[in-house]
Amino acid sequence: MTDAARTRFDPIAPFGALPVPPGVDIVGLPARVGTLTAFHAAPSGAPRGTVLVVPGFTGSKEDFRDFLPLLAARGWDAWSYSQRGQGDSAAPAGVGAYRLEDFAADAVESAAIAGDGQPVHLVGHSFGGVVAQAAVLASPASFASVTLLCSGPHGWPGRHQETTDIVARDGSMGLWYRDNPDTRGLPDAALPIELAFLRLRAERTSRDNLLAGAEILRTQTDVTDELHATSVRALVAHGEHDDKWPIPDQRDMAERLGAAYAVIPGGGHLPQVEAPQATLAVLDAFFGAPPGPASG
Repeated sequence: MTDAARTRFDPIAPFGALPVPPGVDIVGLPARVGTLTAFHAAPSGAPRGTVLVVPGFTGSKEDFRDFLPLLAARGWDAWSYSQRGQGDSAAPAGVGAYRLEDFAADAVESAAIAGDGQPVHLVGHSFGGVVAQAAVLASPASFASVTLLCSGPHGWPGRHQETTDIVARDGSMGLWYRDNPDTRGLPDAALPIELAFLRLRAERTSRDNLLAGAEILRTQTDVTDELHATSVRALVAHGEHDDKWPIPDQRDMAERLGAAYAVIPGGGHLPQVEAPQATLAVLDAFFGAPPGPASG
């Protein structure tokens, strides 16, 4: 960790047994809700700007642990944080503590901390893109740009209803065992390290976070016109095989935003994992483009 980082943040122990890539620090962002845990990869050479990644539904900062060093190698000061109720971040009690405006306020606050008061490039993945849209509307001046990665303009009735029903009845682990029944009763040592981590993350994920997030994903309203009116430069990007958000909706959102639009070859809903170099090329080109309105 750099001397500057030592003076600004308290170091945080790793969450789970996943190895942390070289050059990545684990720090605690001192937010109003409590400590939001973050990964930070300092840039190689002269800094080109700050990038802050907001992870998706059931996700955490760890979803971008191997991608941040790629951004840092291109000169970007790269951050990802676990949202309230995710992983080892602060998890207030009660569904009412997980309104969209609460998630958005955390993003604005985290941007101010990571960027040391300067505008940052905000990347919202999936549900994180919903949060990113709300954050930009709440504080446009906080952001040099916004990237909506595998995220769409609105929810739809019935979405994640089964998630809600299971979590309401059986908690976050009920959701895990629905999808991973073969792991029931097995010790971590009997599982691949990645699977053991994902189970731990499911165990530590707030039930209230999941219930509120599922409701947001069902009822999210289209704010594309309002987002366009902020004049914050935007990119809409998704993997060519993204199956979580309708691709026509994402393309239409980009057109209505006047945003840059990119389809990431080889990527699905997690293109930073499935096609990291292609994702890096798209994001690096967008972040590094001259300021001003993007053309689709």
